[in-house]
Amino acid sequence: MDFESSIRSLEARVSTRMIPDLDRMRALSDLLNQPQRTYPSIHITGTNGKTTTAIIATELLRALGLSVGTYTSPHLHSVRERIAYDGKPISEGDFAEMLDYLEPYLAHVDAQGERVTYFEALTMLAEAWFAEKAVDVAVVEVGMGGEWDATNLVDGRVAVVTEVALDHPELGSTPVQVAREKAGIIKAGAICVTGERSRDVLGVIEERCRAADASLRLDGREFSLEARRLAFGGQSLDLRIGDRRYDEVLVPVFGERMATDALLGVASVSAFLGDAELEEDVLFRAFAEVRSPGRVEVLRRRPLVIVDGAHNPDAAAALRAAVTESFTWRRCVLVLGMLSDKDIAGVVATLVPMADVVIATRPPSPRAAPIDRIAKEISTIDPEPQTAATVEGALGRAMELAEEEDCILVTGSFYTVAAARAAALGVS
Repeated sequence: MDFESSIRSLEARVSTRMIPDLDRMRALSDLLNQPQRTYPSIHITGTNGKTTTAIIATELLRALGLSVGTYTSPHLHSVRERIAYDGKPISEGDFAEMLDYLEPYLAHVDAQGERVTYFEALTMLAEAWFAEKAVDVAVVEVGMGGEWDATNLVDGRVAVVTEVALDHPELGSTPVQVAREKAGIIKAGAICVTGERSRDVLGVIEERCRAADASLRLDGREFSLEARRLAFGGQSLDLRIGDRRYDEVLVPVFGERMATDALLGVASVSAFLGDAELEEDVLFRAFAEVRSPGRVEVLRRRPLVIVDGAHNPDAAAALRAAVTESFTWRRCVLVLGMLSDKDIAGVVATLVPMADVVIATRPPSPRAAPIDRIAKEISTIDPEPQTAATVEGALGRAMELAEEEDCILVTGSFYTVAAARAAALGVS
């Protein structure tokens, strides 16, 4: 099987409906002799910030000399981005070889009843590949939720909950309901590291920790972001982990939310290492390697072009705060394309007031919201929104409208970001 064939085989499973159980993953794991148990994991859930936290943790573990498997989602241009060894995506050859190896096992489980889903197959591919690579540790981001997520069979020595907000309606209609699902990654005897501040949500996490005899590390108590300052290409952070302070650590990400993600990444690694004190030079080296594509990412200057995958009101608020704090511009052109199952009104209410011109578009996904639906929501604030049939067309129109001192902000979905990056950078 070559890479293109493997992608077709995997995508044939996309339409498989999601089922809230781990039956197929348990069956696959048993057949493969539990590959995900051959290495310890840092397991990350939350509504926003998971990938940046995973990237920070990965780079810090690598700087410490450990071999690291990293599993994140979604991807921007290639599914290979989701599965990495020591920061490098799995090769096309390894991807195809691993899926070819898994096919008989997938077929066997398919025959037992419900077909293995796309995400389940991809998760097992990652877990088996990490076992083959004999990684020292894996950093694993949940796909959605926690308790019933396909990743939830990993040996999660450390569970990270970034923060909890509303996003996927199937997880619950309140943050507390969502938190109950996400807290399901906290294993017996594990350490839970969280940046959550809501008392109601923290109550759910604390309850799960008590039931699992897991210890809890809180932002503001066991670790904290003491200060942050704007710096060229990012921000300078003062961090406290336990009793140790790390001052003026430069990290190339923008905004308070991503600074907190960086803090959580460091706190999770510290917890994983048994609270061993991290050397300052290791932290500095790790942060210098951090890249988080599609997350307050600057594609060009003059005009300033920023892309971000914010797809819910909480992420949109963090994006607005990050860009208004970190950048200056004369006029802002907002390009917005979202999926139909997202809170379009909430994102529009957060981002449209900061824009001088708004262009509604359609991301390249069968789940994309119709342009007229997005434009209708925008018109409640801006009576004259523009429209473009494609993200490429919207970005082109924005470039025509923007002058050197202006800002173009492209957001609403990682599908929208991927299309904009492809158009602006020529990547695919």
